Amino acid sequence: MLSMLSIRDFIIIDQLDLEFGGGLNVLTGETGAGKSILLDALGMALGNRLEGVPVRTGADQGSVTAVFEGDISSSLVTIMEEAGVPSEAPIILKRVITRDRRSRAFINDHPVSLSLLRTISDHLVEIHGQHDDRGLVHPAAHRALLDDFAGLQAELSAMSKAWAGLKSTRAALEKAEHDLTQIRAEADYIRQATAELSALAPEEGEEDVLADSRTRIMAANRIRDRLQKIFEELTDSHSGSLEDRLGSALRELETAKGEAEEPLLDPIVQSLERALMEVGEGVAALDQMLRDATMDENRVDAVEERLFALRAAGRKYNVPVAGLMDLAARLSNQLVALDQGEDQLKELGQALTQAEATYDKAAVCLHKGRQAASGKLDKSVMKELAPLKLERAQFTTEITELSSSEAAAHGRDRVEFTIATNPGAPAGPLGKIASGGELARFILALKVSLATTRSGPAMIFDEVDRGVGGATADAVGTRLAELSKGTQVLLVTHSPQVAAKADRHFHISKSLKKGQARTMVTELTPDQRGEEIARMLAGAEITKEARAAAESLMAAS
Repeated sequence: MLSMLSIRDFIIIDQLDLEFGGGLNVLTGETGAGKSILLDALGMALGNRLEGVPVRTGADQGSVTAVFEGDISSSLVTIMEEAGVPSEAPIILKRVITRDRRSRAFINDHPVSLSLLRTISDHLVEIHGQHDDRGLVHPAAHRALLDDFAGLQAELSAMSKAWAGLKSTRAALEKAEHDLTQIRAEADYIRQATAELSALAPEEGEEDVLADSRTRIMAANRIRDRLQKIFEELTDSHSGSLEDRLGSALRELETAKGEAEEPLLDPIVQSLERALMEVGEGVAALDQMLRDATMDENRVDAVEERLFALRAAGRKYNVPVAGLMDLAARLSNQLVALDQGEDQLKELGQALTQAEATYDKAAVCLHKGRQAASGKLDKSVMKELAPLKLERAQFTTEITELSSSEAAAHGRDRVEFTIATNPGAPAGPLGKIASGGELARFILALKVSLATTRSGPAMIFDEVDRGVGGATADAVGTRLAELSKGTQVLLVTHSPQVAAKADRHFHISKSLKKGQARTMVTELTPDQRGEEIARMLAGAEITKEARAAAESLMAAS
């Protein structure tokens, strides 16, 4: 509910802080006192468009803050969380506008767009009045109102699931048809490419291995001649190889060692033995390297040919060599899909037929529920219209079945509330046929009928009792009081019969301050309420009879 409204420098309001409570909150005052300004200020906080420059003369900017307390609906929590706005109570809406009409909006101190401000405020308050552009007037809301009145939550849930299944199955079939069409168009290419890649048989990491091999072979070729010369010098059979010469020297040392009396030659013998062993190992390693180089030389053409084939395939299919294996797998899968595509389409077609049947069944069930509830709602509203001096009017809930192409998650029904204000007059949309005062009373009748099933956190009525008096005004007040038991109602009224039903009564007045008009709002005590209602009954001069009548009205309420 709306718990507080704070206004700063708005038109002729300099500073105003109002606290509202639950139940029926009534605002009264003489014509021109500023009741409409108060509602305009609230509308500004809710995100309404502003006419002219609403900043008070002498101020640079104006602001309005509206505080809403109470439980927050799950749908509103979702909207706020998706927008990154804290969703804890209270919810504080604030709008600031400068003299040059630049506007800023805030929700719980977070800057937001006007669009988001309006979206969230629609979940917090409904405004119904002579210039109503929100709430029950819009046909877009009528279907949901009828569904709530009918208690069709289970049917709506089944409808939502059926719609989700239908959409997903239809999307899967469309994708399968699109994919199969593309594969068919490229079937020859896919088969040829698959055959080529299968014959090529690329392996993971093969390009790097081949490139490394080629680099090593080319490096070996560059030093092979030098290594061959070194090997020949070490193993020359004509002058004796280095091993032969070292062996001969070692044998001579062994003979000399036997003739010596002391082991003087032992260190030399040991050194030459080690040298002979190292030379043998070096010659063997050099010999193997030359053999490998000869073998690699024979392989270089094969390595380069393989590298050329792989890189040519990469260029042809516009993928890196490393991606050839993945491409081959994809093309192979497409061939499988081509072979199995017809069977898949057949299966998805059958699934779509079943999903359509499930959706149709849910839509028919929902339509029947709406049809049954529409008559009950019409009777309930018509019953409320008579006491509101609209007994000659006709209220009808029109349900139009839509085509299959217009089906949606809510079914295939268009729901609209229509009225005819006089017998024989053509029926038309609720918001276009009724006059300002009639519209407010139609909405009141509808809200009372819907009160047990749907009610906004706060409802505001602007002169719902306009043009009526006596028993009709009393009936309006009674229905507003009944409505306020389930939700907060704020009402601007000129009717003493309605004002007498209030739980809280606010008086709006205008005064001059430093040569400028100022609107003031005062919450009335019980005694002050009696005086105000007597003024509403009697006019400028309050008589004893008016006070007595006011006390009678208040006592009867």
